[in-house]
Parts: sequence; C-alpha cells; structure tokens
Amino acid sequence: MEASVSSGNKTSFKAGDKKARNEAVLQYAPLVRNIVERIALKIPIREADREDLVNVGMMGLMSAVEKFDEKRNVQFKTYATYRIRGAVLDELRARDWVPRSVRSTDNKLEEAFSFLQRSLGKPPSDEEMADHLGIPLDGYYRMLDEVRSVSFISTEDLPPDYLERYNPADMLHHVDEGNPFDMLSGKELRKKLKDAIEILPEKERLVLALYYYEELTMKEIGKVMSLTESRVCQLHSKAILRLRGSIKDL
Repeated sequence: MEASVSSGNKTSFKAGDKKARNEAVLQYAPLVRNIVERIALKIPIREADREDLVNVGMMGLMSAVEKFDEKRNVQFKTYATYRIRGAVLDELRARDWVPRSVRSTDNKLEEAFSFLQRSLGKPPSDEEMADHLGIPLDGYYRMLDEVRSVSFISTEDLPPDYLERYNPADMLHHVDEGNPFDMLSGKELRKKLKDAIEILPEKERLVLALYYYEELTMKEIGKVMSLTESRVCQLHSKAILRLRGSIKDL
C-alpha cells in the first residue's frame, strides 16, 4: 500500500504495502497524543494512565489505516480522529473511571433534559431544570459541575456501525473534528441531529463551535465569551447532555 498526502491532508492507500501503512501510522502518531491531552484537560487522568491511553489511541489509529476508504471522499485525518477518540473514550468507559454517584447524577440530568425538551417543545431553561429536579438553582449548577468530566459522547452513544457507514457531514459546520455527530449515517438521522444542535441556546452552540471547531480550551473560550471557565464548562455539559438525550430519543 502506498500512502500519499495531499495539501488537504487527504491520504490515499494502495493495498498490500506494509511499509506505507507503517509510515502513515508514524505520520499521524502525534495526533494520538494531541487527542489524549485534549481529553485529559476535562477529566482527572494520571500521567501513567495517559500513556496507556496513548497506546489505546495508537490502536485506533492503526484501525483507521486498515479501514479507511478513500472512495468516500473524506480526509484521512478526520476519519482517524474519530477512530482514535472513540477508542480512547471507550477505554475510559470500560475502566469505569467515573464514580457511580457521578454517573447517576449524569443520567438524572440527561433524562431531565430529554423529558423537559419533549414536554416543553424547547430546550429547558436553568430555572425549569432546577424546578423539575426539585432543587435550588445553585444545586443544579453544582450537579453540572459534578458531571463535567463525563459530558462527552462516546461511540457507545451512537449506532454501532457509524464509523463504517461514514458519509460527508452536513453538521461539520457546527461541530468539527473531535466530535462524532458528523459520522452518523442516514440522511434523516443526520438531519434530526443537526436540528437538535440548531435549537440549542445560542451560548451552548457557540461553546461547541469554539471547542470542537476552533479547538479552543475552556479557559480560552471563557475569555472570548467573557465568562468564567467554570461557566463555560457548565454550558458545554448542558449542550452535550441535551444532545445525548436527543440521540436516544431518535
């Protein structure tokens, strides 16, 4: 297999060339560490565990090299990003690194967002969420802070074949590399997910765009939006919880 990289970072492969496969893995190896470090910014991962996750990410990269189909007219880097990130997040899920109490809080918030979205026909406000949960507004914000480390979407939340059924994304304008939404197959499903993103409150949409598309850190986003880093994390958590609920309602 012969690998060649164009100015657009699109890699093409020819079957049977082991050397080219190895060269592709070496070329994109820094991407693995970059993805692990971005995930580590959100969750408490020990240095030794980070190295383990880099190894897991390398397995995801090798899987991307093996399964990439250039005929789908997408950049290899984009495809590899999802493979790597999915492998790392699934490994974290398998280790069950989140305390049961935090997982319970996360599920409770996700269910509340989903229920109120259906009942109200719009994204619920903070006050509506707190009232539904029967807690003060400060208590609701504390719950958001508690679940910030699990507010991401893993491949477990998506159709099992979404990576193999990759289609160019309509949603890339909203959330770019590092987010699996644009890997969803089926025009109807993608449209519903796109609609779910478009009805998010403006600040939540902006946080997603700056975090996933511009690849800013939460601290940098806070400076752009004149918000504290904690508040940005809360907005990100709310957006992901809303969208995860939307996925399960589809």
